[in-house]
Amino acid sequence: MTESHRSMIELPASPEAFRNASWNDVLPYYDSLATVPLDASGDSVEPWLATWSRLDTLIGEAGTLAMIAYTADTGDAAREAAYLRFSMDIFPKLEEQQVRLARRLLETGWSRPDLETTLHRFRSDIEIFREANVERFSRIEELSAGYQKLVGGLSVEWDGEPKTIPQLQPYLKAADRAVRERAFRLGASAYLDKRDELAECFDRMYELRIAVAREAGFADYQHYCFAAKHRFDYTPRDTAGFHDAVRATVTPAVAKLMEHRRASLGVDVLRPWDTSVDLDATEPLRPFDSVDTFVDRARNIFRRVDPELGGQFALMAEESLLDLESRPGKAPGGYCTDLSFRGRPFIFMNAVGVPDDVNTLVHEAGHCFHDFATHALPFEWMRKTGHEAAELASMSMELLAMPYLVKPDGYYNPQEARVAWLEHLEDVLGALVHIASVDAFQAWIYTDTAGADRDARDAKWLQLRADYEQGVDWTGLERERVARWYRQLHIFELPFYYIEYGIAQLGALQVFRNAVQDAGNAVAMYKQFLALGGTRTLPELYAAAGAKLVFDAATMQELVDFTMERIEALRAGADAPFAGIVPA
Repeated sequence: MTESHRSMIELPASPEAFRNASWNDVLPYYDSLATVPLDASGDSVEPWLATWSRLDTLIGEAGTLAMIAYTADTGDAAREAAYLRFSMDIFPKLEEQQVRLARRLLETGWSRPDLETTLHRFRSDIEIFREANVERFSRIEELSAGYQKLVGGLSVEWDGEPKTIPQLQPYLKAADRAVRERAFRLGASAYLDKRDELAECFDRMYELRIAVAREAGFADYQHYCFAAKHRFDYTPRDTAGFHDAVRATVTPAVAKLMEHRRASLGVDVLRPWDTSVDLDATEPLRPFDSVDTFVDRARNIFRRVDPELGGQFALMAEESLLDLESRPGKAPGGYCTDLSFRGRPFIFMNAVGVPDDVNTLVHEAGHCFHDFATHALPFEWMRKTGHEAAELASMSMELLAMPYLVKPDGYYNPQEARVAWLEHLEDVLGALVHIASVDAFQAWIYTDTAGADRDARDAKWLQLRADYEQGVDWTGLERERVARWYRQLHIFELPFYYIEYGIAQLGALQVFRNAVQDAGNAVAMYKQFLALGGTRTLPELYAAAGAKLVFDAATMQELVDFTMERIEALRAGADAPFAGIVPA
């Protein structure tokens, strides 16, 4: 590289330089990279790749900081404008530059073994990229921001006080059935009141996504997404098999759990507001009463899983990389994102003091540990995995941390822990049913022309939920049942990003099964998997963690049986679910 080229692509020292950048400020850096002379030698290509990678992390972190600020307060116009500048203008156009530079790299013929998976992804990106789709992606991002703003502003009145929808969660666990029903109906009504606006938003997203797929030469948007998400190791036929396997193995198990719940509650029929209340607790579990306590106990738990992981979480707390409490105007849900330049993760969630908050924090921390482990890899693209591997990191951590939730370091006394463990393992099976129905719903939407019709979508959702979700009586609650898909942000903002949770959950159960036999080895293999980032194929990554991909009913049944055995043991008051896991 000549001295002139070195000076031409000298990069800023921090993402702050791009905080207020427009696309015209960003483009010259990529133009410079596109003109650097390259040959097939590592001496030429590797410094160029390092510069490209560093540039991506600088711009990526600037955009991530804008997204964090906006989701923290969706009512702030200045934050919204900054977020939209990145999501609608810079990032959609950045994809074209990524393809432009990837072509240059591939033309050199240079490679190295730990970049093979990256090059495979680059080839796929080049094949499906169409300049005409850049503007479509920008418009989709604008609609996504509108969805975030709409649902982030939802609230209901509870005894004269405004409550966000997440703040209703504790009432769904109340011993008083009337209180639970009221909370359930209020939460659903908030979305139903906005149904037409939400349906209109989705209609416009749908139209744009169909156009994207056609422009790229795909028969439907599902097949486009498989290519765009780099799903090289499984197919739409495999996911259809996953749906069938869940119906055959998990749906009956969950129905059995619901019957146990109905009998324990002493009700004639189980209604949807009966599915969250704790069966073995006189009062709803309250794992923490302040964010400080929430964080302190999490730090202790991760330290006991593994001292290195505990230190990483402690570092996040010290550096204020946690935004955990629910508040008005804050976007719903939770996420972990990566501040890629500095090599730090960030957790966002809406905690209200319920056990699900503990699960969410532990889940997102699994993503954080993945980010910490991969930052040592030399190039940004090597650090990135598909969602199937990313969710394996998070869902495995949920299960690996379970034995350590007991006080004095954790959140619960022994009896409370047993209640929380039961809830979590039951939720694992319930989540598989939900995941399969969500993915089947999206597959139908984007491969059947009726998916364009908002009323047909609602009807299809009801039909699928009746097929997959059994044991709960929804009589007279069809509209409330429909409301569930409108609050599933993945369907709106991240289409087809959901089957990954199911694939990863089955992988995580295998990691947990390994931990029951030898916790130390299971955690060591988990960390080995984390450190690989995206440098191996998906089956190889799962194998490193001690697991495999599961789409068939026979293997799925084994894991369902394993989970049900532990549920039965917990009901009997035994410690058998954690035999072999001895807290330090």
